[in-house]
Amino acid sequence: MKTKITEMFGIEHPIIQGGMHFVGYAEMAAAVSNAGGLGIITGLTQRSPADLANEISRCKKMTSKPIGVNLTFLPTVTTPDYPGYIQAIIDGGVKVVETAGNNPAQWLPMLHDAGIKVIHKCTSVRHSLKAQSIGCDAVSVDGFECAGHPGEDDIPNFILLPRAADELKIPFVASGGMADGRSLVAALALGADGVNMGTRFMATKEAPIHENVKQAILKATELDMTLVMRPLRNTERVLKNAAVERVMAKEKELGSKITFADIAEDVVGVYPKIMLEGQMDAGAWSCGLVAGLIHDIPTCQELVDRIMNEANGIIRERLARFAG
Repeated sequence: MKTKITEMFGIEHPIIQGGMHFVGYAEMAAAVSNAGGLGIITGLTQRSPADLANEISRCKKMTSKPIGVNLTFLPTVTTPDYPGYIQAIIDGGVKVVETAGNNPAQWLPMLHDAGIKVIHKCTSVRHSLKAQSIGCDAVSVDGFECAGHPGEDDIPNFILLPRAADELKIPFVASGGMADGRSLVAALALGADGVNMGTRFMATKEAPIHENVKQAILKATELDMTLVMRPLRNTERVLKNAAVERVMAKEKELGSKITFADIAEDVVGVYPKIMLEGQMDAGAWSCGLVAGLIHDIPTCQELVDRIMNEANGIIRERLARFAG
């Protein structure tokens, strides 16, 4: 299946594995890329540029196909060495970077000078247009269904994707609620040139996370997620657990007076305990509504093949029948 995204990134299928904290390691990225999609290493999961360089090198030993790196630009107490991370990406021969968070404008010249394509994650049309205006090559449009931070507009993909298609000149992929061939065909019909999947790729054999996390996703339905940090305008979609209940209780108790410090113990630095050690109540962790569509733990190759076979079948049979 050829789209503007497959041609831009040199991949076989229009399927991207988005950056995920303490999930996007070399094993994950290589498995997705070997399956014909675009695997992405999560840059800031690596503690330093040198660690990222090592992770890119590890990944390149596992696949000869294109890979990407995610770089999230967020205000922090200690700003990461972004120039160092970018240099590690350049030196590693990576040709695709997924940016997220704050405006990446200041880093684009360094990336583009190295021949790197940049796809920026956006939760609104206005942010997508801004990404286009500063020179991003593509955008990942994140609908309200997504895991993690869906923005504050609450616009689901059935509206957001065609709005993006109406406004954008650069290609974009759909993110949030993407799980199978139906998702891919729907995204293409609404104007996207591919899909970005996070939660679905967590429930694969190669995902380098604890089995407890995979089983939690498998058992969850679309009713088991909730939104936290809305009063702080830093909304995050997470799977309900004991830590999330504590956060929600604090939000209810403190209302508009709540501060980030009030909930920090349940949202800061919790991912290693959850993703690597399987302590499922150690903190709040991102999970998309798409968990309701996840019923097995295949290999990445099995998953991608299934998605493409299903998508092609829908296009050639079901939709063609309606057109006839």
